[in-house]
Amino acid sequence: MPGPLLSLTWTDHVTGRQGFLVVDRLVRGVASGGLRMRPGCTLDEVTGLARGMTLKEALHYDPAGRYVPLGGAKGGIDCDPRAPEAYPLLVRYLRAMRPYVESVWTTGEDLGLSQDLVDRAAAEAGLVSSIQAVYPLLDDEAEARRRLARAFAVEVDGIGLDELAGGCGVAEATLTALDRAGVPRAGTRVSLQGLGTMGGATARFLARAGLRIVAVADLKGTIANPGGLDVEALLAARDAHGTVDRSALRPGDLELPGDAWLSADAEVLVPAAVSYAVDAGNQQYVTARWIVEAANMPVRPEAELLLARRGVTVLPDVVVNSGTNAWWWWTLFGDIGPDAEEAFAHTRRSMRALVERMLGRAHAEGTTPRAAAHAIAADRLPVIAERYGCYR
Repeated sequence: MPGPLLSLTWTDHVTGRQGFLVVDRLVRGVASGGLRMRPGCTLDEVTGLARGMTLKEALHYDPAGRYVPLGGAKGGIDCDPRAPEAYPLLVRYLRAMRPYVESVWTTGEDLGLSQDLVDRAAAEAGLVSSIQAVYPLLDDEAEARRRLARAFAVEVDGIGLDELAGGCGVAEATLTALDRAGVPRAGTRVSLQGLGTMGGATARFLARAGLRIVAVADLKGTIANPGGLDVEALLAARDAHGTVDRSALRPGDLELPGDAWLSADAEVLVPAAVSYAVDAGNQQYVTARWIVEAANMPVRPEAELLLARRGVTVLPDVVVNSGTNAWWWWTLFGDIGPDAEEAFAHTRRSMRALVERMLGRAHAEGTTPRAAAHAIAADRLPVIAERYGCYR
């Protein structure tokens, strides 16, 4: 496939750390994709994430909707988000990238960064908004911005709607796969890596659907309980980075090594933290039937091939975690209002239809769900390009 439209490497003059911006393609002159901060972030990683954003946008194309998919892009900064220099570095990065944020790149939270932090740094860098490049495409910018602001102010049982929308999508992807396979939801065991924005919301939705969360990994290790963890108690005990205060654990909760989530006795694994979590070496410890990619690129391609040979199905990130991005645009463009139940219902309908189509195509063509998802996106990209204009 052709390379990205734009690829930048930036070196911070204060710390010497590097940041990256990759625009895979533009649709109507704009691309969408979050900004991550993690130690070891690379240009290759950001390039792959930007390509994934192009696919995610195309997969949610609905000719009858107000939201028209954008192009794909991604930003990344090589730094530990907990480091003292992280926030000033973020501000300097956004200041350097200001021309792109103003004109072509809409961005937001991703691994290591919360939306509140991105918004604060963007304002300090002199930006109107991290998504201001899309404003010229709106019919009524003022009303659209008010609608999105109201949506971000909504909370459900202590968690913001912006966090919950993505977890709702991951959960619905999981439930669709279980339903297609005829596996009862009640008691189906789930192990998650990560209890941050995406992992925490996913754990809540799955637990409330009757599944049993038996293991959760964070920076301190894995918390496990074969009888099921108290998800709400763990969510209440998280810090800003998704690390659980161990004083909140119940009798019977076990503290295990950090990689124990991978080999947990569970039907479903949800990597919801870092990229490249499952590789050719450690995939052999997976006993689950499904891996549901809530994080971006958590399963390496060579590992996915080995897992498929063992009968493990990987539901790909380009579909599974696409609900967060779509929710932003459904809300901003006016397909849904700033209401939690409306957002959840729309997300569930859209994700179930997309996952059903992906799994049906994979079965019919004898291929993997990822290959099927890419094929669906490839079918839609020329239609989007012809109707709205697309630049590589």
